[in-house]
Amino acid sequence: MTVSTAPVLNADAVDVVRSGKKLLDQASMVVRPGEHWALLGPNGAGKSTLLSLLSAEQHPTRGTVEVLGGRLGRTDLRELRRRIGHVDPRHDPRSALPGRTVVLTGATGTVEVPPRWHPSPEEQARSERLMAMMGVDRLRDDPWPTLSQGERGRFLIARALMPRPRLLLLDEPAAGLDVAARERLLTALDELRREHPELATVLVTHHLEELPASTTHALLLRAGQVVAAGEAARTLQSKPVTACFDHPIAIERRGGRWSARADGTTA
Repeated sequence: MTVSTAPVLNADAVDVVRSGKKLLDQASMVVRPGEHWALLGPNGAGKSTLLSLLSAEQHPTRGTVEVLGGRLGRTDLRELRRRIGHVDPRHDPRSALPGRTVVLTGATGTVEVPPRWHPSPEEQARSERLMAMMGVDRLRDDPWPTLSQGERGRFLIARALMPRPRLLLLDEPAAGLDVAARERLLTALDELRREHPELATVLVTHHLEELPASTTHALLLRAGQVVAAGEAARTLQSKPVTACFDHPIAIERRGGRWSARADGTTA
């Protein structure tokens, strides 16, 4: 089988201006099938704004954005969003749904279960496979409010994969997790990427320690501008990261994972 190399995402010279303030300034990004991008930068860099374009939540002021072959402004955004897996840790069901039901809502693209909707046997089977892959199948009947933040994160990834997306967006999935929960999540992401070789992902974070070893590319954003972008091994180096965060930072990579510390200090 031939794997498509056509871009899954293509943002070209994008500006976003809101209330007279430029949130993105000539930002460009191309993501192809099977690539796993990290989107990093300090607070206020424009990461959330760029992610809102990639998830078809808003339009650019200038420039073009194509997601899964559809150009923003020329395609039905509601239909496009149904083809994108989006993991938002702020997902908050209004009722105490069990974890398995939260996963199933990924098939409908809703927060709550739609009235009179019942999952098909195929959807039930897929939800079970995804929960097992993410290591939360034993928690399937636990109510959402009783789950830890790390457990919710893995349920939300399973939910996002229900519609078989070609693109998965992860908005700070490890934020607020303790070390053990973070490592379980990153291991699950590495496994997911191995099992779905054509899936493209974009993961937003402030911290290099939160990047899975399977990360292939990175984009560094500062004040709405791209500081560096490309293969992770070349982009996540001390010089570009220092420029991005405007602070001397030494980068190390061991066992496929990155770490950062202030330059000139001991770990």
